[in-house]
Amino acid sequence: MGTSVQVTPLSGVFNENPLSYLVSIDGFNFLIDCGWNDHFDPSLLQPLSKVASTIDAVLLSHPDTLHLGALPYAMKQLGLSAPVFSTEPVYRLGLLTMYDQYLSRRQVSEFDLFTLDDIDSAFQSVTRLTYSQNYHLSGKGEGIVVAPHVAGHLLGGTVWKITKDGEDVIYAVDYNRRKEKHLNGTVLESFVRPAVLITDAYNALHNQPPRQQREMFQDAISKTLRAGGNVLLPVDSAGRVLELLLILEDYWAEHSLNYPIYFLTYVSSSTIDYVKSFLEWMGDSITKSFETSRDNAFLLKHVTLLINKSELDNAPDGPKLVLASMASLEAGFSHDIFVEWASDVKNLVLFTERGQFGTLARMLQADPPPKAVKVTMSRRVPLVGEELIAYEEEQTRLKKEEALKASLVKEEESKASLGPDNNLSGDPMVIDANNANASADVVEPHGGRYRDILIDGFVPPSTSVAPMFPFYENNSEWDDFGEVINPDDYIIKDEDMDQAAMHIGGDDGKLDEGSASLILDAKPSKVVSNELTVQVKCLLIFIDYEGRADGRSIKTILSHVAPLKLVLVHGSAEATEHLKQHCLKHVCPHVYTPQIEETIDVTSDLCAYKVQLSEKLMSNVLFKKLGDYEIAWVDAEVGKTENGMLSLLPISTPAPPHKSVLVGDLKMADLKPFLSSKGIQVEFAGGALRCGEYVTIRKVGPAGQKGGGSGTQQIVIEGPLCEDYYKIRAYLYSQFYLL
Repeated sequence: MGTSVQVTPLSGVFNENPLSYLVSIDGFNFLIDCGWNDHFDPSLLQPLSKVASTIDAVLLSHPDTLHLGALPYAMKQLGLSAPVFSTEPVYRLGLLTMYDQYLSRRQVSEFDLFTLDDIDSAFQSVTRLTYSQNYHLSGKGEGIVVAPHVAGHLLGGTVWKITKDGEDVIYAVDYNRRKEKHLNGTVLESFVRPAVLITDAYNALHNQPPRQQREMFQDAISKTLRAGGNVLLPVDSAGRVLELLLILEDYWAEHSLNYPIYFLTYVSSSTIDYVKSFLEWMGDSITKSFETSRDNAFLLKHVTLLINKSELDNAPDGPKLVLASMASLEAGFSHDIFVEWASDVKNLVLFTERGQFGTLARMLQADPPPKAVKVTMSRRVPLVGEELIAYEEEQTRLKKEEALKASLVKEEESKASLGPDNNLSGDPMVIDANNANASADVVEPHGGRYRDILIDGFVPPSTSVAPMFPFYENNSEWDDFGEVINPDDYIIKDEDMDQAAMHIGGDDGKLDEGSASLILDAKPSKVVSNELTVQVKCLLIFIDYEGRADGRSIKTILSHVAPLKLVLVHGSAEATEHLKQHCLKHVCPHVYTPQIEETIDVTSDLCAYKVQLSEKLMSNVLFKKLGDYEIAWVDAEVGKTENGMLSLLPISTPAPPHKSVLVGDLKMADLKPFLSSKGIQVEFAGGALRCGEYVTIRKVGPAGQKGGGSGTQQIVIEGPLCEDYYKIRAYLYSQFYLL
């Protein structure tokens, strides 16, 4: 039968939880997306933990936490060890997003789910692909091809196409149909009749506001600033914030505004540095502008990049606009700024995306919003006084224990290297360092004392034998000048240097002065927390700049793509059911909405079979060249090989004669200049080509309908049997391959 396809949601169905899905194609297990949310609750990953060790490959679609946030934890704790595939921007910006998440939480808690090293380790296994690049899997995945395609929404965002035996499985979530300032729209509509389409229902019940309402974004900001207030935009680390920065940059330039704009994350400078080099991944307008004038859209003239809140606190007084992570207000600089600014009626907190469920941002976006909210303010402070003394004593004790363990291990290794037959403890010339009866202050025969010899593990003997240094066999290679050195042991690998550079965040080294201090600062510290009740008096506005296709666009695209089978994920129960009913009526009869850990079989019903062409059959087949390919008639009957596989065998009776077939694709628009080049007067008339005085050429579809349609098409030559007729027919035949 056809290619076997099973889909098992691990997270993100009938709700807005992170996205993570297991897709098995002929036994090869893909984990498509590996998301987490800003709560970082390990219980969300229990379904993933059950299958992590069976994953053969990971596909990442977007560089935000909801699509890849669990990758470091899964690789460190859950046994995930499969190769990962993504585009270059998803790799780079995803790495920075996870850095920002870790640093934001480490500053206010004893966050220990993963470390910066775990992030580096997880992303080192990523294979980066370009858009439309076909990657052929090998080994267990032999015959499977994966390819990323443009999704929109976020830079590097991907619609994944997985192909096996001519059947396509498409994974398309969080795509955007509209062209934006820095991104083109999705190419999802270019896929027609895939075997399976996995897509989301997140926006099925939402329609984007008209352009006039979206212009409220700039108006609300400028009005607040002119009134002397501050504006806070809670944003993600390296995703939708890029579109917002370009919108603000253009608006500031157009209206000659002088209010400062600050982009504040732990990785802001690194983010912009990398984005400057990703122009080929952006929209047509940006790439054309760079090609013609060498203007880089992300050479921001009105935006100041900050990586430490102290830099914002030291900024000049006056109205300011701050874009700060995280968008959920659960952690990061945006959380602290909100607490400081919320009580001032002149200020504005402007949300450009729906807050994750259960977060402070989602609570504030409620209608009506709460008048007061309880928040926890935390900060990391250095240890002093008795706490510092106790910490240092504990560290000293731990170091001694580690040193003792290391010495015992070394001693055991030394004894083991001697072997049972080489135990020289009875030899009076060998000193046993573990001899408990040995005295450290032995009297010489002549009344003197041995001086203390400062050699680790050396104890003077209790006999009159003179002390000797212990001997250990050394298996190292030596030459005339000493031990042979292997230069490779001292070479720093390029990828290690690259990761080290990533740790300090970009080429300008700016992160060294700010957030890198958190990475490199080894001073003992603790987290101090206290709960506050914040009176929310500032203005709260939500304007949709999520960059996702709305309900109307989703329905139009799905109708055009017309998959054979459709799997709906990631959306509220109401939105999922609404889209399911619409698709059952207007898209396809097979629509699935699986629950968490529910495996559904979406294997194709095309009844395709794999057959083997026998050598006896192929030896009698006559091939004809057709461009880069060869084609032939094959007359055969189906049989079975010894191992039970279907095989095409030569027919036992003579083959019936074949009609001549012209193979090729002829367009009427291409035929006109071709015939003109042969000296024939040609003109279009009534959808046909009038050739000379007597001959007419038409393209006729099935059932004799003119103009084509679906199915096999025919080229019809009309006219009297004359010299022009045969000449034109010969020219027409020359454009095809005769089989």
